[in-house]
Amino acid sequence: MRHKIRAAVALLVAAGALSACASPGRGDQGGTGWSYTDDRGITVNAAERPERIVAQVSAAGALKDFGVNVVGTFGPLVRDDGTTEPEAGSIDPRQVTDVTGPGYGEVNLERLTSLHPDLLVSGKYAEYPGLWHLVEDQEQMVKRIVPTVGVQQSGIALPDAIARYGQLARALGGDVDSARVKADADRFNAAAQRLRDIGARMRAEGKSILAVGGTKDEYFVVVPARNPDLDYYVKQLGLPITTPQHPDVAGGGYFERLSWEKANAYPGDVLMWDARPASMPPEQMKQNPVFASHPAAAANRFVEWDAVAPMSYASYAGIMTKLADQLSAQLGY
Repeated sequence: MRHKIRAAVALLVAAGALSACASPGRGDQGGTGWSYTDDRGITVNAAERPERIVAQVSAAGALKDFGVNVVGTFGPLVRDDGTTEPEAGSIDPRQVTDVTGPGYGEVNLERLTSLHPDLLVSGKYAEYPGLWHLVEDQEQMVKRIVPTVGVQQSGIALPDAIARYGQLARALGGDVDSARVKADADRFNAAAQRLRDIGARMRAEGKSILAVGGTKDEYFVVVPARNPDLDYYVKQLGLPITTPQHPDVAGGGYFERLSWEKANAYPGDVLMWDARPASMPPEQMKQNPVFASHPAAAANRFVEWDAVAPMSYASYAGIMTKLADQLSAQLGY
């Protein structure tokens, strides 16, 4: 979960030499080499544009959707049943090498080295200086092997996060102006309009959405403003997603954490459940009698929240279309 993200200050040992530095979030392919300044303010300089890229799975999915392939990934890639994790988006596990280590935030350093990577890419969160899915000691070891780039994916709206990945993909040679990417953007905008229309109708009817999740030990209510997608849905599309009153500040403010005895503390006409593997599915959550007594739970009015999907038009066009379909079905729209 996001509140378990561990990170630390990362110093970059960049390869190559360029006298000119790029502006933040922009790549420079002119002159005699390649340069890119990431969202940590760190500039990577290289003699040539990176070709062999390793990325955290959702970053890899976003880059692929913008026309940039990777040779390796780390983070959740394949489920126990053999299907691809939603977090990996359009990545085909058969076409990449998984360099995930045995524990959270770890990388198999030998496997990473064997790929001869030119660049490693991962997301970053506003309140943490380090890279997502890399604990401090791992990040320090990784940077001795390969230069790293961090892409902002919290504290900004979803379209801005998508644009960050588009900028990086362009710098890495991706055809972000292709007909396919433009079609993805059109589908994204069409899905956004559907959600905007649904939000307007819900607000007119006084209805609300509650984003929730649960583990064996606790029930939690999601804070929309701390998540780029939910923040976008609320502030720009008008979906009435409830903000809990007491976020867990120590954990980054992404959730209000509650005991299961308080699982009906907040009302909601529709429950948006956290679909990540670490969170229980609705059927399991409903084994708790308090949660099961929530009117929306009792009526099985659930829609999915894909919390860690790739930040791309293609990815979120599908996610938002699915959400619009589910909300329409649950509310009879």
